[in-house]
Order: sequence, then C-alpha cells, then structure tokens
Amino acid sequence: MAAAQKTYLCIDLKSFYASVECRARGLDPFTTNLVVADKARGRTTICLAITPAMKALGIPNRCRLFDIPEGVSYIAARPRMRRYMEVSAQIYGVYLRYVSPQDVHVYSIDECFIDATPYLELYRTDARSFAKQLMGAVMDETGICATAGVGPNLFLAKVALDITAKHAPDNIGFLDDDSFKRQLWFHQPITDIWSIGPGIARRLAKYGVRDLAGVAALRPETLHREFGVAAEYLIDHAWGQEPCTIADVRAYEPDNHSLVNGQVLPGEYTFGEARMVLGEMVEASVLELVEQGLVCERISLSVGYAKGAVAEGGSAGGPAGGAGVGDPDSLRVAAPGGEAPGKAAFDEVFEGGHGKRRVGNKFGPGHTGGTRKLERRTSSLRYLRGRFEELFDETTRRGARIKRLSVGFGDLLPEEYATVTLLDDVQADAKEHRLQEAMVAVRGKFGKNALLKAASLQDKATARERNCQVGGHHE
Repeated sequence: MAAAQKTYLCIDLKSFYASVECRARGLDPFTTNLVVADKARGRTTICLAITPAMKALGIPNRCRLFDIPEGVSYIAARPRMRRYMEVSAQIYGVYLRYVSPQDVHVYSIDECFIDATPYLELYRTDARSFAKQLMGAVMDETGICATAGVGPNLFLAKVALDITAKHAPDNIGFLDDDSFKRQLWFHQPITDIWSIGPGIARRLAKYGVRDLAGVAALRPETLHREFGVAAEYLIDHAWGQEPCTIADVRAYEPDNHSLVNGQVLPGEYTFGEARMVLGEMVEASVLELVEQGLVCERISLSVGYAKGAVAEGGSAGGPAGGAGVGDPDSLRVAAPGGEAPGKAAFDEVFEGGHGKRRVGNKFGPGHTGGTRKLERRTSSLRYLRGRFEELFDETTRRGARIKRLSVGFGDLLPEEYATVTLLDDVQADAKEHRLQEAMVAVRGKFGKNALLKAASLQDKATARERNCQVGGHHE
C-alpha cells in the first residue's frame, strides 16, 4: 500500500530585516523606502535588506548603497541583529501554537519548512487555508508579511515559494508533479531553482542545458560524469522529486564537525596588520573550543584581498595550495582546469533573488590560503596560533592589501580525545588550559571585553568592536 502523500509548507518572511525596522517606526514596508545598512561603513556597504517599495522601483535586493539611484530618497536603518533574532524567535513561537517542533525545520532566520500533513485533518482544513492561518497569525502579532510555498515534498514547497508565490495574489504558491512540469520545467534562468547556482548552471550550459527539462532529457551517465554523486540531486529535482523529509533532516548527524570564524575587515589591511587580527581571531576561536570542550586536528585559512590588489598572470602554487611564495608580487588563483581565470570570468554576475553574486570561484580572483593537518589533536592556543601564523606567512601575499580573513578548525572531537607528542610540554599545556577556562568563565560573567590581550588595544585591532556585535553587525 502506497504511503499517503505529504503536504509541506515553506514560509518566508518578506523583506524580514526591513519589515522589522519599518514596524519599529510605525511604517508600511510596501509604501516606505527603507534599507537596512550601516551608512557609517561607507557607500560600498551592502544593504542587508530593502523594502518591497524599493524593489518595486527596480532596485535589487542586497544592493550596495551606491547602487541606489540618486533621485530615490530612503531611510537607512542600522542593522540590529539581536532584535531580528528576537522577532524570529517570536514568530517561531507562533508556529509552535499550531504545530509540533518535530514537524518544523528552521531553514534560516526568516524561513522555515513545516510538515503540514497531520494538521490538515486535525484542523479540518486544506493547505491554503492552513498557510493563511499561520501567515495571518504572524501578521497580527508582529506586523510582518509572510509568503508561502506548498508542495508534496520539501523541494517543490521551496520552489513554489521562490518562484510562484511572488505572482500569487495571496502570496501562496502551489506546485505538484503536474503543475511543476507545466510551470517550471522550462523556466529560465535555471539559477532561480533552489540549489542550482551559477557554477552548476555554467557546467550544464556546456551541454546546451538551460532549464530543468534539459536536465531531465540529459543522459544520467553524462550528469554523473560531470557532477559525480551530486548528479543524483539534479536528476531528482529535474523530475520534481525529493525523498528527504523533515524527520530525516532532524535525524542527520554529520561525520565531521568544524568551527569557522570569518570577518570582512573595516579597511584595507597590510600584511602585518592582518597577521595581528589573525591572532585575535585564533584566540577567540580557541576559547570557543575550550568552552565547548573540544579539540581539533585540522586548520584552514582564507585570506581575501582588496579589489585591484591582485595582478593578472603571475605564478601560483606554494605550500598548502596557496600563493606563489617565491614571487610575492604576483598571484593568481588556479581554475579547475589548472589555468588562471581571466578578469571577464569573475566580472560575470547573476541575480538569484538575494542580490548579485559573482560567477566563478566563490572567493573571486583575490584569494589565498589553505588547510593543514596537525600533528596532534589539541585546543592549545600557543600551538594553534603558531600553526596559523606559519600558514599565513607561507601563503599570504605580502605586497597586497587584505580585506577578508577566515579561520577554520576541523575534525573536532571531545577533548578527552586530545593527543600529545614526545616533544610537547604537557604541564605547560595543562596550565594554559586552566587559564583559558578561567578566561571563559570571566568573559561569560562580565562580557567578552572584560579580558583582552594588549594587542587588541591597537588601532587596527578588531576584537573589541566585534565583541559588541552579533553576526558581524551591531546588536
């Protein structure tokens, strides 16, 4: 006997950050020009959100301040990430009055999936009415407008939200197996489809494929040769299928765990200045490892350069797959085929509904770094900072201005799995660990800025400022 067909909702909060700011000011986001951006960061800062009123003027979401036409007057609201998290939690609480937590998957701060299957019979309603009920409750209690997609699986519900809901009078999009083929099989650009980005689209275009109908018509052997195991997702989605359920998502346990700390620097930093900030970032991450009782066995580093800092051509290579250490004045990033991409390859952009993104290597042409397997599993700040500084010195271009830094700690395990070598000073490591635990306790009680290293008092340091932020923005 075949299993009963499921009904999923995918609910998104329309222009969430901008709507929260309008609500706080007693304004209507559908008639008010407002952007969520910190003007103090300059005209190049990215707008985290803009109101539907500004989108109606043809201004793209996630634009930069200088992209807004001169004749358009608007309110610039400084981002308040903690407030957005509070409103998001409030809205999640609204959903929980109607459905069980086990039937909800929070996809992002403003979007979630709900398995509505058992509730349609419970409330003696249909999918559209149930979606309206949830959306209406959110509007009544928070003033935030929501949109929804409805489908028999997670994929169709998400695509119904992203593509069809925006054209529906009631902001609710519906897709089933038949309507999916009629409405979306030939939809272009294919990057509008959930999980298909510019890189996948470019690789499909090599075979003349520019929509899902083309994917469905392509030989599976060709897709597997091009994408490997990821071809299975493309094939399923081309036919509107998705076997994964919310229960599967909630039960998923990754094989490996990692911790990543990244930031966009407030200006263009020199090699030495960035190296100092790197030390701050490593220390902050190590304290997080200690607080969670974890050790790591692999590290990674990503260094992004300011626009124009990377010359075309030059030599690549070096330790850990980084820049050409032997020639610090030249740098390029190798493409998958082994050749450096030309400038045009990185100037191509696409608009996928959440702002413009650059096609090609996600870091762009100005990126170096690498990964390194460690000799032991540890959370020692002294040891980890030394390994990061070595990696930074070996892979970073000394003559270029640096704009982005990211550090990663991989292969995380509970600290009882820590290892040592014959050359390690076990007593010194134990003393350092006790000091780190004390710092975690003090900062947890009095705030992260209660204890700072002297380096964090320098002009170019960022730790003090970032300790007062949430998600890289002021609270």
